[in-house]
Amino acid sequence: MTAAAVPPGKVLEHLEVFQAIANANNGNRASGTSGYRGSVDYVLGRLRAAGYAPQVQAFSFPFFQEAGPAAVSAGGRQLPAEDVAVMTYSGSGTVTAPVQAVGTTGEKAASTSGCEAGDFADFVPGNIALLQRGTCAFGVKAANAAAAGASAVLIFNTGLPGEEGAVAGTLGAPGATTIPVVGLSFAAGAALLGGGEVTVSTQTVSESRETFNVLAGTSTGDPGRTVMVGAHLDSVPEGAGINDNASGSAGILAIAEALAGTETANALRFAWWGAEEFGLLGSRHYVADLKANDSATLEKVSLYLNFDMIGSPNHGRFVYDGDASAFGPEDGSVPAPGGSAAIEAAFHEHFGSVGLASGETAFSGRSDYGPFIAEGIASGGLFTGAEGIKTVEQAALFGGRAGVGYDFCYHAQCDDLSNIDLRTLEEMTDAASAVVLRFANSTVDLEEEGRRLRTAVGPIPAATVDRGHGPSNAAEERPTQ
Repeated sequence: MTAAAVPPGKVLEHLEVFQAIANANNGNRASGTSGYRGSVDYVLGRLRAAGYAPQVQAFSFPFFQEAGPAAVSAGGRQLPAEDVAVMTYSGSGTVTAPVQAVGTTGEKAASTSGCEAGDFADFVPGNIALLQRGTCAFGVKAANAAAAGASAVLIFNTGLPGEEGAVAGTLGAPGATTIPVVGLSFAAGAALLGGGEVTVSTQTVSESRETFNVLAGTSTGDPGRTVMVGAHLDSVPEGAGINDNASGSAGILAIAEALAGTETANALRFAWWGAEEFGLLGSRHYVADLKANDSATLEKVSLYLNFDMIGSPNHGRFVYDGDASAFGPEDGSVPAPGGSAAIEAAFHEHFGSVGLASGETAFSGRSDYGPFIAEGIASGGLFTGAEGIKTVEQAALFGGRAGVGYDFCYHAQCDDLSNIDLRTLEEMTDAASAVVLRFANSTVDLEEEGRRLRTAVGPIPAATVDRGHGPSNAAEERPTQ
């Protein structure tokens, strides 16, 4: 197999089916819904038709969905929808009460507001607590407010660059609180600092549900050097998730089909993860289950390749920074296991060989490679950008528009087929297939190979991005603080 072995149009064919599944199932493919079950059935059918014997791994997870849009009104005026975002696992209900700021004056900064029970010493029970993002988890802020008698909680953004919009966060798990908890933009929150009566309304579903991972392996190759290839199959409840992440799921499905029946030196295992959007839960479950019940199989995984958003409309060609040459701890990067540098170099080498510029994205663990690197497994992958802003330098390298997001529809209803750059999708799928095949045939001394490839490729264009996608802050899909 070569990179060109994935037929042109094959990935788009899969995306069209994922879109049709969403259309028939309330517009989304979120884990725990009929749309996700339809996506699983489609992947299973294609794998079986290609000659695989796929497995379905079921697990329970904390499901959350908005049954209706959150609303916040002040002074007789409802705030614009873009200034309001219900927190994952928020309680449900409608509350009208005075709003009271706690521990914040609205300075543009990450705030300790609400992080300590003592912050609520002067709080009037029954009021709506107005807090600011920062320092501790949203769930801690909400729990402290509820313990002080708050009837609802509003948490507004820091106002720092890139943190002006509505906060879309998580409280951690179902049952975290029974009161409405809503994130606000910095401007909306600051406008409420003077007090007054506010109405907060949320309609939410928060409960435990079952979902699934799909796994399929090749019948040839050394299982002692298993190469894992993964992408999350679920969307957010807000939309069909065609870029995030039907793009990655369709890409690796096309690669698996192209590889069916091909003999490789090393075993290949493909994975379509469930509940990534709820905090990497599918990949976490898989790794934890192997660690507890089949540690020998886990030890045979030589590397993990992750493909999460590979068709962004205002794309960059970003490779996970496995050698820490572009990002450090201050940028959110975590230590990369040995061999990750070689994976990064292999992707850069491929792009260079076909005359395409490539950049780097922080090795943050904020997607499904996170549970693998926690076990010391070499990892890498591709990403074309989420809500982060494209720089002038990146626009010069990759095309597109500077000063706006890589994906205008990130985690939104408009993430449909029209939200895909098809040329980028094919370029990234070609890169994925080339690197999958490379490591399917050799995983010997990944670190040494990485150093050799770096020398052969030469300088890599310094187009970097602070990855805005993926389960955030090492735990959740959405920011936790």
